Amino acid sequence: MTLRELELFYRMGDTPHLSNLAEEMGISQSALSLALRSLEKKLGEPLYDRLGKKLILNDRGRTFRRETLPHYAALIEAQEAFGDAKLSGGLTVHASKTIGDYLLPPLRYAFLTEHPHVTIHTALHNSQAILTAVRQGAIDIGLIESPLQEREIVRVPLATDTLVVVTSDPTLVGAPIFVDRLFDRKWLLRESGSGTRDAFLSRLGSLANDLPVWMEYHDFEEAKTLLLSQPETLTCLSRHAVTRELATGQLHEVTLHNLTFTREFALIYHRQKYQSRLFEAFVGACVGFFEG
Repeated sequence: MTLRELELFYRMGDTPHLSNLAEEMGISQSALSLALRSLEKKLGEPLYDRLGKKLILNDRGRTFRRETLPHYAALIEAQEAFGDAKLSGGLTVHASKTIGDYLLPPLRYAFLTEHPHVTIHTALHNSQAILTAVRQGAIDIGLIESPLQEREIVRVPLATDTLVVVTSDPTLVGAPIFVDRLFDRKWLLRESGSGTRDAFLSRLGSLANDLPVWMEYHDFEEAKTLLLSQPETLTCLSRHAVTRELATGQLHEVTLHNLTFTREFALIYHRQKYQSRLFEAFVGACVGFFEG
């Protein structure tokens, strides 16, 4: 097997679409397909489930990726050490919604500006899904918003985030309100596994059992559209997600009696992951960005 075949295999693990990767790598779809089939032939077994036009890693493919990626990364770094001293290569970083929508884009832009030979592949998932991907070795780094911890996972605290309860109903602005007085309203919450949802419900304690969850949502814009058009709705989300709407008066923060909501942003990676120069540089950039 060649380094090029391995590079294409690892990149293909980040996207199921041949056409997208072929365009990104500047090669034809047929050349990409031939390289992946060549690797499978040399290994003597298929690495993908071929579903229509998509290639999805099967269990053997995931195992091969997990077992070989650290060695590949070490080989590439050694190759770079004897050649160009500039950082190069790629990282796969998955982030939960708040970080991915509002904080990761400027961080990624600044890092790529400083290191133009680097590629950072990103995707958005909830915190639980990201933890699973890190555990399985499917991604290099996760940026999450929940207190998830496991022995095999290294967790690097980044910053404290404030959650706010918001609505478009101006009559709820003013004196603090006991949260159960708002249980006649329609509450919108993120899906299960979300760090935002977990932090909110955990802080409510036993009252969470009586919270009337009218609808779950995945996208912040979906929630904000409903909040702006339906004054009887409320939700709890990061202040980062509604900074503009609070400043313009489109949405209002509801002050709750004896209740505040915070959670911790954190970077996670597998304890056995090979830490290349690129990996260490990006982790350092993340820490510096959030400290700033």
